Amino acid sequence: MMVDSTLAQVGKNLSDAMRILEDGQRELETGTERRRFSRTSIPGPLQGDGQDVTTILHLVHNLIHEEEEKEDKPSQHRMQNVGEQGHMALLGHSLAAYISVLDRERLRKLTTRILSDTTLWLCRLFRYENGSAYFHEDNRDGLVKVCRLVINARYEEYASEGYAVLSSKQPVIYQSASSRPGLGQHLCSQLGLPLSSLCTVPCNTIFGSQHQMDVALLDKLIKEDVEAGKLPLLLIANAGTPGAGHTDKLGRLKDLCDQYSMWLHVEGVNLATLVLGQVPSAIMAATRSDSMTLTPGQWLGLPAVTAVTLYRHEDPALSLAAGLTSSQPVEKLRALPLWLSLQYLGHNGIVQKIRQATALSQQLLQKLKSLASIKTSVEDEHSSPVVLFKFSQEMSAASSGGSVEGYCAGEREVLDAFNRWLGEQLARLVPSSGVEVVELEDEGTCVRFSPLLTAAVLGTQQEDVEDLVEKLMELVPVMSSTMCLRQDFREETHRHAASLRYIEELSWPGLGAVRYQPQTEGVDENRRKQELEKINTELLKKLQELDTDIVFSTGPEFGTEEDCIFVGMVTEDVDVPELVDTIAALGRDIEESGRLLENMTEVVRKGILEAELQLQKANEEKLMEEGVLRQLPLVGSVLNWFSPVQSSIKGRTFNLAAGSLDSTEGTYSTKAQTDRPSLQDTPTSSSKRLPGQRLFRRSGASSDSFSETSSIGQTDETAREESTTVSSSTLPPTSPAVPEEDSHSASDVSAEKMEESSEQVLTQVETEEALEERQPEGQEVEESRR
Repeated sequence: MMVDSTLAQVGKNLSDAMRILEDGQRELETGTERRRFSRTSIPGPLQGDGQDVTTILHLVHNLIHEEEEKEDKPSQHRMQNVGEQGHMALLGHSLAAYISVLDRERLRKLTTRILSDTTLWLCRLFRYENGSAYFHEDNRDGLVKVCRLVINARYEEYASEGYAVLSSKQPVIYQSASSRPGLGQHLCSQLGLPLSSLCTVPCNTIFGSQHQMDVALLDKLIKEDVEAGKLPLLLIANAGTPGAGHTDKLGRLKDLCDQYSMWLHVEGVNLATLVLGQVPSAIMAATRSDSMTLTPGQWLGLPAVTAVTLYRHEDPALSLAAGLTSSQPVEKLRALPLWLSLQYLGHNGIVQKIRQATALSQQLLQKLKSLASIKTSVEDEHSSPVVLFKFSQEMSAASSGGSVEGYCAGEREVLDAFNRWLGEQLARLVPSSGVEVVELEDEGTCVRFSPLLTAAVLGTQQEDVEDLVEKLMELVPVMSSTMCLRQDFREETHRHAASLRYIEELSWPGLGAVRYQPQTEGVDENRRKQELEKINTELLKKLQELDTDIVFSTGPEFGTEEDCIFVGMVTEDVDVPELVDTIAALGRDIEESGRLLENMTEVVRKGILEAELQLQKANEEKLMEEGVLRQLPLVGSVLNWFSPVQSSIKGRTFNLAAGSLDSTEGTYSTKAQTDRPSLQDTPTSSSKRLPGQRLFRRSGASSDSFSETSSIGQTDETAREESTTVSSSTLPPTSPAVPEEDSHSASDVSAEKMEESSEQVLTQVETEEALEERQPEGQEVEESRR
């Protein structure tokens, strides 16, 4: 069969382009090639001779993966899985550009065939008989055009008089409270209607689903509007709400619309199930609607495919006036990518993709029923393609030994924070599952699994659902134990009220938050804030260095509390009292060390001045004892030879910690330095840890760790325990005495010992009289050195 050479070249170019662009893992050539395609080296103006197609495609590839190259690691954002059917959709865009250059008559025939075929296939697939189709990029645009069609139909003089005819009877558009956010406002802005033309109907609060439109209340609202001289124009119903996937009572709503001559428009993800052999009656009622919006690109995994609005109307002139049909052949080419994709997949392929997505939902739903701490919110458990679940505090409270009594304040906010964390962790651990976090008015924060919107794009399989359930079973016990221990953590923090302050941060998914409060009486506000920030920053750093599975952080990125330590999720075997005691003890260590460093300069300065006075006084006493003649060089040596002088002057030692000068008589009499009694250590653990046991774990508890932990030998564990044991005021033995020859030597020693004083080491700087001057040169000097 003959094939147009240009058409064949279009397909070849697309295949080459996709082969280059899809190779995200290809290693870039080093050296000149890497610099060649760097963003920073791209010239501003166009190159004079131009570039070939392959070079341009490589440039596009490098721009797409530029961030991965900078980070030197694979991207965390998973790209859409473009299969063969996706290639057909992309080929449709290339062919549309090629077909648009044909002569007008051939273009008209071809576009009419493409549009009629696609419309017929979609109407048969989704059981929508005698319908017309409008293809649009924005999935809200079809509803806008439908509203214009209804306005033209209900207001006969609208074509000639315009918006002036709307003042006689104001049109009213009704939508559910569970509809897409901003949909009604978008309609009013596009149609030029005031917001008073939009009526939001509440959902059921007593009977039926909490996400279904209240039909009785809608009937009441319509009657009130009719009595007020308004015109009920259109009703927007849901076959699968954006949040929970629930379906309105479409049969009753259609009867109500027929009663008041209203237009019924239906949209939602559940419309995809109309292609299946067995369709629930609630969804089948959507085929009676006046129009419906479909998104086959999402459901079938087709990139850059337009949305479709199917509608029924007998007057083609009004459809043309509303913009639902166009006399321009190029406008009809929007259906070309979908026309190619539907033919490639075939009827069986389309049904198989929808059936596989619904089967994944049923698989997850059955698995979730066995989890005691998970609560599901599904409209129809036998056929719902959307699964909504959340962590439930009531069901998990009895699973751990912690105390939850009395914890009522902000319970909803805390649960929302925990479920938000759960959804984020599941999306990170199993990205191919496509789960996401949703905020609902009644249920709060939930995790939604909607494979009809994500499975075809991400390539979700049954193994991914099994992996999702496995990760969920690992996370739920940690959430349950953390929820139960939050009250214990708060009580233990209040027990250390003198130094720790409990921070009530309801949006934090973890054990809680604390702030160390230093003793800053008599200090100005700026100095107090600096001291608070410095101590808590250092405390957080020390806690993060401990050998534990608990995560310590600065809290949420946009949190309101500053200078706090946020404790993350914990397992049920965590010793909360030991954890709080350690935080308080570490804070005291940092505070006392900081105070010692602040006072060090003044202590050293006063000590040096006192040492200088002592040296001057010792020199005067020496002169008085030895006399003036002994100070003469020659005469003094002779006198010292015949009549040695025994001096009574003793040396001095400078206690840097106490800031005092002491005698060195005890040091020279015992030939060793005397140690000061150290203060009592502050214990941080009531019992010794077992080999391989992490910090803050109760001994004998049988609970799997939340994160992977490596086995630790007994010797290494003992050494780590000794290094991480917190002591509030431990003072090691004093350093060797340093002779105080002059004020400069004393200051040098003080500077050298400044670092050790931060660890509260008792440093001593000795002030000692020079013994060689008391004895003759030679024998006496040698004896003194011995």
